[in-house]
Amino acid sequence: MKNLPCFPERFVFELRRDARTKTVDSGVAKQFETIRSLILRDEVTAVINAGDADREGEIIVRICAEQAGLSGKQFLRLWLPDQTPETIRAALSDMKDEAEYENLANEGYARTFIDWLYGVNLTRYATLRNGRLLRVGRVIVPIVKAIYDRDMAIKNFKPDIYYAIISRAETGGEEIELVSREQFSKEEYKKAVSLCERYNSCDALVTAKKKRKGTLSPGKLFSLTKLQNVLGRKYKMSPEMSLKIVQELYERGYLTYPRTNSEYLATAEKDKIKTILASVAKIGYPVKFKDGKTIFDDSKIESHSALTPTYKIPKKSDLSPDEYTVYSTVMRRFVAVFCAEECVVDRTELTIDVGGLEEFTLKGAVIVSPGWTKYDDYSKKDKVLPPLEKGDRVNINFTPTEKETSPPRHYTIETLNNYLKNPFREDKRRAADEEDDSEEYRAIFEGLELGTEATRTGIIDNAKKSGYIELSKDVYKILPDGINLIESLVRMNISMDKYKTAELGRALKRVYRGEISVYDSVALARAEIEAVFAGRGSVAPELDTDDGFFGDVVGKCPLCGEEVTRTSFGYGCSGYREKGCRFGIRSVICSRVISVSNVKKLLETGKSYKIEGFISPRTGKSFSSYLVLRDGRAEFDFSD
Repeated sequence: MKNLPCFPERFVFELRRDARTKTVDSGVAKQFETIRSLILRDEVTAVINAGDADREGEIIVRICAEQAGLSGKQFLRLWLPDQTPETIRAALSDMKDEAEYENLANEGYARTFIDWLYGVNLTRYATLRNGRLLRVGRVIVPIVKAIYDRDMAIKNFKPDIYYAIISRAETGGEEIELVSREQFSKEEYKKAVSLCERYNSCDALVTAKKKRKGTLSPGKLFSLTKLQNVLGRKYKMSPEMSLKIVQELYERGYLTYPRTNSEYLATAEKDKIKTILASVAKIGYPVKFKDGKTIFDDSKIESHSALTPTYKIPKKSDLSPDEYTVYSTVMRRFVAVFCAEECVVDRTELTIDVGGLEEFTLKGAVIVSPGWTKYDDYSKKDKVLPPLEKGDRVNINFTPTEKETSPPRHYTIETLNNYLKNPFREDKRRAADEEDDSEEYRAIFEGLELGTEATRTGIIDNAKKSGYIELSKDVYKILPDGINLIESLVRMNISMDKYKTAELGRALKRVYRGEISVYDSVALARAEIEAVFAGRGSVAPELDTDDGFFGDVVGKCPLCGEEVTRTSFGYGCSGYREKGCRFGIRSVICSRVISVSNVKKLLETGKSYKIEGFISPRTGKSFSSYLVLRDGRAEFDFSD
């Protein structure tokens, strides 16, 4: 605690050291010396940054080159959207000065500095207080908290019964299901029966029919997240595995740069896409060049276009089974988007009126010509409707159908990724906005997403390796250490929710746009961290929730006289091992953190201060009480 909080006046980079010996890694030192000797050679007049075409790749090379000594030499940037020979040759002939990437680098530095501040300060602080390593990061905590909140909602969910009004009766040999918008609680069964009787006493007639041929549009090209969603849902492939494979395919020149958040192509890439299409056509796919805002849209590209194959197409024998799965998924979506054959469907819409009481709309579609659906998945299954015409009578038999409210679903790879891209959009709106993705891109450009395409997979993997969450097939679940992390941070009044993370994300995007400096954004993070330390020790005992630090001595054991210390989960007697004393007080009782000041008072006098904010687990109501010691146990005392 002597070194906390820690806010350096400036950030200085050095070569990585061995955690155990504290000496610079010999391999790192040798590699850096090679880079430096090359840069310092007299005949070298220019240095080229050929790092990954993103924030992290930008600053990794900058740091190495600047530490090696760039003074007086030209510094250029090689920007590679893919690694085919043709693209590399074109990029080498059109390199820009590194100064043109200053804002991108500044955002990368700001992210690095802010994440370092959170880790160095809050990870150490929370670990000292908890007694176990707690990884407190700007992005990892909101990710774990999202899974924690969802799993707690599932655990605490209490199903309820309600009645839906549904008719299932055959007309023309086909069952027609009509679901009323009216619903009734379990206490309203008689009302439900009465409404069904009213409906069934009426005639049900087809009052309108619309039938037309149309075309079905394919999905958009893949961003990294959307590709990971498909691979997780369909093949149960973990995000870290899919990213590893996509990165390998990119480095071998088969796919474009993977860490992209866009599903669109830049208008300047049209000739490049025509070249790729020519290669794709040679292997037998019916493709043609298509234009339009659903494919080419500069306004929805931040740094990189959508993930696509390149003109360099591998043989199946060149790829491992997993590599082929990933590559063919990208290729099939590309073929679907540029498929020369339209997917033609017959669309039908029937309007059925039940005695003027309620109108029902039924929609159906039949694929006439499969088109792109031969190559890419089409998951939406429309109903096949009976051949009814306007004026036809429809058989009905409405009955109250008992239903049970459903708990929330665990996060999957897909739903967690969607949440992290915009944590402020509800799932219902997410589904409704699939066609109109303008809000999703606004959130990305504004900085509302939690993590980035480049970092998110690694952070989720870190949460798994830390034992906070697990991924089983494609379902995420919270683990005991994850519960401990979130509930410990709540006890410490460390709030690392999506709102604060998004606020810093906005600041980082402002750095990228050149609106504020790197250190302006760092100052915001510093203020948040300072607030954590400033809030300790300034609260009245009845409101105090400061449970101190692991190992703090809080008094003498009333049973054996040994010291009572703060443990990871409460306050316990240090005589446990030698004397077998089991005296202990939980640090949370009825949802209320029991502070060190209250435990000290309890052990000294047998009675704590009057504590406010207990929550009854039975009624959910708040109450106040003293804690008293009775036979070596802490119990409630409501007397004054």
